[in-house]
Amino acid sequence: MSEIVSALSRALDLTEGQPFGHAARSCVVGMRVAHAVGLEGQDLSDLFYALLLKDAGCTANAAATYNLFRYDDREAKRRLKTVNWSHTASSVRYAASIAAAGQPLPARLAQLLYLARKGTRAAQPMFALRCERGADIIRLLGFPETVAQAVYALDEHFDGAGYPKGLRGQDIPILSRIASLAQTFEVLAVAHGTARAVQMVRRRAGSWFDPALVTALCSFAQDERLLGEIGADPGSDLLAALEPQDHAVYADDAQLDRIAEAFAQVIDAKSPFTYQHSTGVAKVALGIAATLGLPADRVRDVRRAALLHDIGKLGVPNTILDKPDKLTDEEFAVIRRHPAYTVEILGRVDALRGIVEIAGSHHERLDGRGYHRGIALGEQDVAVRLLPVADVYDALTSDRPYRRALPQEQALDIMRRQVGGAFCPDCFAAFEQFLGA
Repeated sequence: MSEIVSALSRALDLTEGQPFGHAARSCVVGMRVAHAVGLEGQDLSDLFYALLLKDAGCTANAAATYNLFRYDDREAKRRLKTVNWSHTASSVRYAASIAAAGQPLPARLAQLLYLARKGTRAAQPMFALRCERGADIIRLLGFPETVAQAVYALDEHFDGAGYPKGLRGQDIPILSRIASLAQTFEVLAVAHGTARAVQMVRRRAGSWFDPALVTALCSFAQDERLLGEIGADPGSDLLAALEPQDHAVYADDAQLDRIAEAFAQVIDAKSPFTYQHSTGVAKVALGIAATLGLPADRVRDVRRAALLHDIGKLGVPNTILDKPDKLTDEEFAVIRRHPAYTVEILGRVDALRGIVEIAGSHHERLDGRGYHRGIALGEQDVAVRLLPVADVYDALTSDRPYRRALPQEQALDIMRRQVGGAFCPDCFAAFEQFLGA
């Protein structure tokens, strides 16, 4: 389970605007703090997974972040992690620096006025949405309620000025207090170096952070071993070694299915225009696979691939995903990278090796004119060829920022004209047979 979750946590890093390995590095720091203060047994196991999945709710407020600031949601989140946002002057400077940044002056002024009217009232529901959704995803994955509560209270502050409930001191779960400190230290250490990060977390001891935990962190923060571990992207072997071996969690096929289902919800929450897209694609892809008579193990691969095919899209900002106008060449280039991210993330999980090619090829075409690799799908397995059919159909029959959902017959007319070019004739025939049934 640690191998699976650590790999998929990289998708959450993308959404938070963090470099790959942010959650894993936070896990290294947090587990060192936990050992220093004497946590053991089940508490260590729960903390381990809370740290890797701390950002499970991050997509729930991505669109709201974009709408509030009219700015790249990933960059806004990245910057926020370096800001003392409970300090009024710091939060005002932060908002002023990103509000409609890069847009004409009238647009920037309008957005600043909007933010001034909204004030801090806008922040609480956004934090609450992220916290609640994160806890829900943890429950879907089957982890103990203590892990869900650790993620729910991640943004609480020791002085009671955090979110979503304004918990204070020891009322905040110990796992949340450790995770909050660990993630902040990791971000500051990557941005400014460990010496500066130590100074900054010390200044927030008693306000953001539990002073006892800060003392524990500072006792080893300059340790060369730690510097080496957080200076790179921790691999699954290092993370597996951090997990308490007598409480190690293992995943069977049913658990893998739950993981795919849960992360499909994370993916689809990124934009209101992709709500239920992954589950919609999975439904159609399953129908095509069954009609074609694929064996049961391959049908299961198709379903998992369909649920996770857009995991790389978590690296695309909502300024692009929710744009109502035609994309620029530069913006479309960002879109074209998302299948490569999908391959990068899923390729790290041995248990999901059978779905990487299927999921990563969902924008490829039969004639080789697709992306991200431009391969000819005619040379690929039928499971790879069927997913583009399901993906395009669900996209055409769903609302998008630039058009309303198309009626089924209109979508089919568009797709029929591309059979033999974009789509495999056999897969499309099975698709139409499935729809007819």
